[in-house]
Parts: sequence; C-alpha cells; structure tokens
Amino acid sequence: MSITLKEIATKIGATIIGDENKEVVRIANLKTAKSDEITFLSDNKMRKFLAETQAGAVIVNEKTVPEDKNTNYLVVKDTYVAFAYVAQMFDTTPRCAEGIHPSAVIAPTAILGTNVSVGPNAVIEDGAEIGDNAQIGAGCYIGKNAKIGKETKLWSNVSIYHDCVIGDKCLFQAGAVIGSDGFGYANERGEWVKIPQLGRVVIGNRVEIGANTTIDRGAIDDTEIADNVIIDNQVVIAHNDKIGYGTAIAGAAVLAGSVELGRYCIIGGTSVFNGHLKVCDGTQILGQVHGDITTPGKYMSFLPVVDGKTWMRTLGHINRLTTINKRLSDVEKIVNSTEKKD
Repeated sequence: MSITLKEIATKIGATIIGDENKEVVRIANLKTAKSDEITFLSDNKMRKFLAETQAGAVIVNEKTVPEDKNTNYLVVKDTYVAFAYVAQMFDTTPRCAEGIHPSAVIAPTAILGTNVSVGPNAVIEDGAEIGDNAQIGAGCYIGKNAKIGKETKLWSNVSIYHDCVIGDKCLFQAGAVIGSDGFGYANERGEWVKIPQLGRVVIGNRVEIGANTTIDRGAIDDTEIADNVIIDNQVVIAHNDKIGYGTAIAGAAVLAGSVELGRYCIIGGTSVFNGHLKVCDGTQILGQVHGDITTPGKYMSFLPVVDGKTWMRTLGHINRLTTINKRLSDVEKIVNSTEKKD
C-alpha cells in the first residue's frame, strides 16, 4: 500500500511542509522509520530524535516543527489523533468473516440484513436480527431474539445471549460474553436459590468490547452501555450496571452490580467497584471504589510496592491499629482530665 502525503493531509486536515507527492507505505517508530515510512511526534521525550529521523514524513504540531527541516512534515493540532486516523488508512486487518460459511447454523426465523457475513460454525438462533454489513466471526453464538446493529463486527467465539441488543458499528474482540446471568441468588437456610436474570444487556452505537470481557444481563432492569464507550480485555461488568457516554474502562477492571458510571469517565486497569454506587461525569479512577463519587477529579486508592519485610512490618502495624487507637483515646482522656484540673 502506497499513499501520498497529500492524501494523508486531506484525511487528517494537515498542512504540508515539503513534497506533497511523497509516497509512504506504512507507519513506523520515530527512531527506526525509513525514507518510505511516516511517523509522528506526540511525546516531548522523543523530540530529541526528530533531527535524526530517516522518516519520509513526520506528523508534528506547530510547536514541534524543527527549524532545521531534514524531511517532510504534516502539521496538525493533535498529533496522536492524527496518528490514529493515519493508522486507519494503513490498516490491513482482515474481515471477521466473508460471505455465509456452509457450516454456519442459521435458524429459519433469523433475519439477516444486506451483505451480512457469517463465519464457520457460527450459530444464529430463532428471532435474531443481524443488521446490514455486519460480520459474525467463526464460532460466534447469537441467542434467540438478539439484535445486532449495522456494520457491527464480532470476532471469533463471541457469545451474545438471548434478547440482548447491540447497536451499530460496534466491535467485539474474541471471546467476549454479552448477556450471561448476573450473580443473583437468595439463601434459604444454607441452600442457594437462583434468581433468574430477567433483564437484558443493551449496548449503544460505536462501542468496542475487549477480548474475554463479560457483561452480565440485568436481574430485572437492563444492563446498559451507552454510545462511544470503550472497554478493554477481561473486564467484568455485573448485572444492572450503567456505563455513560464516552467512558473508557481499562483491562481487568471489575464492576459489581448496580454501579452507575457517568459520561467521559476513565477507569484504570484492575480498578474495583463495590456494588450500588454512583460515579459522576468526568471522573478518573485508579484503585478501589467503596462509595459514591460526586465531584469530578482524579481518584486513587492503592498501596505502593515495597519489599516483603517492610510489608510484613506494615501489616503488623495495621493489625494493631484498634489497640493503638484505644490506647491513644485513653491518653487523650487523661490529658483532657489533667487540663481541666489545672
């Protein structure tokens, strides 16, 4: 694949300094790029390599255009966003499926839109609806009456349970499970009584779900994922959770049931949320969350890594906190009593 700088500039809204007819064949790292490759500068730590790069072109912003110009430059406002769009131009990821494979099992009452592709051994149950240009990868399962929107892509072995609703232009990585039962049980004298999970999972448009992520269906009401949400690999989203527009959740985060995240939240990897709490719009979190967050900001809750001996001593202190607190209270009573006598 060969693309001219003029074509790239048109795509990303860049100003060209140099040869607009210069052709590049791929994106490369600033340090290793060759004369037929394009690169970008988004981290000031890498700026020292700008003068040495052998790249055929570099995407920069107005503040990082070098005085000594040794190659071609595409000047933009946000270099990282520009990089994302250029990467799309060079993307060679294959389709999830091509055509309808003979081994796919499609129920007679399922409805497939125009130009739908279904891979080997995929199963589409009765009443399911698949939108135009959707791609259903090998081994996927689409349950009864589930709905998949237009241009949505499911990589291999994705499971969409019954009645779940998926919007348009979504992307699901391999092994994602949508609509499995939430963890709902009552206890009758030591015996667990299962509570059927009667809600659905409803996912909006332009949502991306990572590999092996699980999203449970609602117990009564639906679990809801708004438009433009991105969720990384191996994330757990429990029953009745609500995820607001534009929120990002990094890998291995765990949300217990009935958590509500606002719009444009950023959730760091391995973060953990207790159930039945609310987080306001525009919040960034890394760590454990045990209560509502009502003021936007950055929140952290974790312990730094220390050597084993130091940690054991710290743990010993933690185990003695109740005793220490009582002794401190006793001392305060004595001091207060003495001050009153004086």
